[in-house]
Amino acid sequence: MGDNNSAVEPADRGRGIVARLTTTVRNVAEVVRFGGLETGEAPSLFSVEAEHRNYRLRHYFADDVPDGAAPILLIPPLMLTTEVWDVSPRSSAVGSLHESGLDTWVIDFGHPDRDPGGLERDLTDHVLAISEAIDTVREHTGQDVILAGYSQGGMFAYQTAAFRRSKGIDSLVTFGSPVDANAPLPIPLSPEAASRLANTLVDSGLFRKVAVPGWFSRTGFKMLTPAKSVQDRIKFLLTLHDRDALLPRERQRRFLENEGWTAWSGPAVVQFLEMYFQHNRMLEGGFVIDDRLVTLADIDLPVLTVVGSTDTIGHPDSVRAIRRAAPSAEIYELTLRAGHFGLVVGSTAMTHSWPAVADWARWRRGELGLPDEIMPAEQVETAALRPSGSGGAGVLTQVTELGVGASKLVVDTARRMSRIARSVVSEAPAQMPRLQRIEQLAPRTRISLGLLLDEQARRNSSEICFLFGDRAHRQSEVKHRVDSIVKGLVEIGVQPGDTVGVLMTTRPSAFTVIAALSRLGATAALLRPDGDLGREARLARIDRVISDPEHAAAVSGSTTVRCYVLGGGADERQLPDGAVDMERIDPDDVPVPDWYKPNPQRAQDIAFVLFTGEGATTKAIRITNKRWAMSALGTASAAALRTGDTVYSVTPLHHSSALLMSIGGAVAGGARFAISLADDPDTFWDEVRRYGATHVSYTWTSLRALVDAPEHPNEPFHPIRMFIGSGMPRNLWKRVGARFPDAKVLEFYASAAGEAILANLTGQKPGSMGRPLPGTPEVRVAAFGLTDRSLKKTSDGFARETLADEIGLLLSRVQPADITDADESLQRDVFAAGDAWRSTGDLFLRDEQGDHWLAGSLADVVDTAEGPVLPSGTRFCLSTIEAVDLIVAFGVREGDADVVVGAVTVRPDTTLTAAALDEAMGGLPKRQRPRYVQVVKTIPLTTWHRPIWRDLAKHGVPKPTRTRTVFALDEASGHYRKL
Repeated sequence: MGDNNSAVEPADRGRGIVARLTTTVRNVAEVVRFGGLETGEAPSLFSVEAEHRNYRLRHYFADDVPDGAAPILLIPPLMLTTEVWDVSPRSSAVGSLHESGLDTWVIDFGHPDRDPGGLERDLTDHVLAISEAIDTVREHTGQDVILAGYSQGGMFAYQTAAFRRSKGIDSLVTFGSPVDANAPLPIPLSPEAASRLANTLVDSGLFRKVAVPGWFSRTGFKMLTPAKSVQDRIKFLLTLHDRDALLPRERQRRFLENEGWTAWSGPAVVQFLEMYFQHNRMLEGGFVIDDRLVTLADIDLPVLTVVGSTDTIGHPDSVRAIRRAAPSAEIYELTLRAGHFGLVVGSTAMTHSWPAVADWARWRRGELGLPDEIMPAEQVETAALRPSGSGGAGVLTQVTELGVGASKLVVDTARRMSRIARSVVSEAPAQMPRLQRIEQLAPRTRISLGLLLDEQARRNSSEICFLFGDRAHRQSEVKHRVDSIVKGLVEIGVQPGDTVGVLMTTRPSAFTVIAALSRLGATAALLRPDGDLGREARLARIDRVISDPEHAAAVSGSTTVRCYVLGGGADERQLPDGAVDMERIDPDDVPVPDWYKPNPQRAQDIAFVLFTGEGATTKAIRITNKRWAMSALGTASAAALRTGDTVYSVTPLHHSSALLMSIGGAVAGGARFAISLADDPDTFWDEVRRYGATHVSYTWTSLRALVDAPEHPNEPFHPIRMFIGSGMPRNLWKRVGARFPDAKVLEFYASAAGEAILANLTGQKPGSMGRPLPGTPEVRVAAFGLTDRSLKKTSDGFARETLADEIGLLLSRVQPADITDADESLQRDVFAAGDAWRSTGDLFLRDEQGDHWLAGSLADVVDTAEGPVLPSGTRFCLSTIEAVDLIVAFGVREGDADVVVGAVTVRPDTTLTAAALDEAMGGLPKRQRPRYVQVVKTIPLTTWHRPIWRDLAKHGVPKPTRTRTVFALDEASGHYRKL
């Protein structure tokens, strides 16, 4: 018996081996010939309900949809085919959702490398396609749509919801969709290095010419998980003899190995690199869809994020960042022990993802409570995979966080500050051409606003120039509008060298007409809406004013100037008698005269006329192109502005800060600038997030309402890196620093006369003007006698520089090439024979470290009985008192001499005491202290937020009233007492 068995077994084993080899060979042949094994599985049934150039809209199981079923629209990522939602019957999202009673729709972007025009699509094309598809589904079903996307498809879902301001969308469901580019990456590259690589790739222009083929995406996906890819391949090869074991996963294998990948169009790649890696706009806002500004902060829908705890592509940190990007949305989370692909395909997806989505839809309809596995984001406890920087290899670190907790905030803030510091260092080489251009500005150098705008338009005509409302205006569009206005100016008789008044509120037309005057070679006199039109027109020596419709009546009522109206469109409208509507001029009908040469102005020419002071003290300040360019290039350099940055300004264009720094810096730096009509905190935070504002300009007290307001939902994790401006009071500066510790303050000083430009580049020493910007003229503080208003001379007859902390007059050096015989403002032979300097008219002191502090204007000096006094000392001391808000100081007549009076408002729920005044004024010599300090209810502000003191000064010596508290200095004791 035993002998027979032993004889049979080898034969059986041999037959088994032969059968196994035969099956293996047959299966290998099938794989080689057809790319895989034939499973006999058919795809889910669908009909194409809409077909357009960029997409097709599939409706699955259209003949078997339950009445009133909730519609869901699924969005694939660009690199994968639509079949990711229907890989096989065993792993079909559409099949599972249909069985759960949902009405399932899928947007199909096709194969860009096969479809006509497919390789020319950009991200905007895809978002607009999804938006159209939503409208089609709503029209078909009569219901709002659940919008669901996988990976980049989820990013599209976010963008589309923000673009539509949530209209027609019930809720969002996203699977492994990244939002924050600063989260760990699936490759051994830091976010900073990834940003630099993205810059290189975008600047190279490579992807503007070629697409990313499907095989490249497939290979890259495998390289992210090399060990798993090899294991799966070996397992497949070792199981080739067992067809029954292979068939259940064969469709999934074929999808990942070959069939599931599509090409990625070059323009879409470029936009993705710019939006995500270069500027992190998913988190910070400011991306553009169809020339409309979009921010995820506009999403106010319920959002379900499906997070894979072992997902290294859609890293949990990046996926959860939607909480910060969309603070107005209700965020919920489903956390799965899965990788990126496993969130939507495979057993985990079938047993967890799709049943949870179906329950989410029922919960949204009120048919059941919130499923247990779905939690509000702030209650989630996570165990996140923290990659060690070696692709798929990583270390599993257990991290418990409730929402975005304090520890997470600290980490993100530290990351951000480190990133800002590194960016400043890395940007330093890029600033050298700007600094060199400043140094090379000679009187005959061609330079102007119009010229720099033309340079930017030539460099990249499709780049965004400025933002207003929710619209983005590109360089090419701005150039076309400016050139059209130039023809309108020619038509009304403006020629190079003319000075033309501009009276407008902040609006796109205000900027473009200023730029057009510059391009033509004329000078723009920027009249103030709250100024004295007649006085300013006389000072600027103008006989015509271009206004917006709102100011046309005021200009037409003047007897000294002619009125031309621009802005508001070319439709028929009723304008005052005598006003000429420039919008009715057709540029195509205006011949270009022979004398016209674009941007003819030189550095020495007057670019703008600005105004300062009120009433009888109004002065005209003539700004040369050189001075404007120095401020613009200096701001761009000091603030490290670059393409993609956004300078946000609520300062009116007729103020020097807006024209020289905000707009000038942005144009010189190739950055965007955003102009706003409103400066209330709600508008500010909505627009900062929508524009992705990285730099916010200020003047004087313009940030006061912002720091006093309660925290806004859009404020946490804001994109602001820097506040840039001039005139910020020291006490407000400290409050800004406390409210925005991860943003820097860059304070500038630009002299009204001369070309002195100082900047506090470090952001330290609140109140300091810092030091001269590189490339700008040398400055010195000369010893100055306040009594006789003259420079103090040494025995050799020359002026001397002040000692540390000694107040003197700030002078700026004038180079020999800039000296003209007609220049009567020059002071020659000041510090040495043959030198030339120009007075700024401002008093400064230098501290021991060489930083400059503004002590006030010569015009502000108060001549008291004890001698001249600077009101700035009073302002400085009052700014140290915690309760004090707005501050002014001035002189009034009391008896036979003037005395200094301080006036303040106090912050809510605080009071000013005599003891606080004594402590604050203790550092001032008694004769320098204010005789009176009054607490008033309000201090009026100019349109650029500078406190106005002249109305208070008209009342003379302050007297206490029900709304005014007055403290007086007791000369004998040196203490203050309440009157």
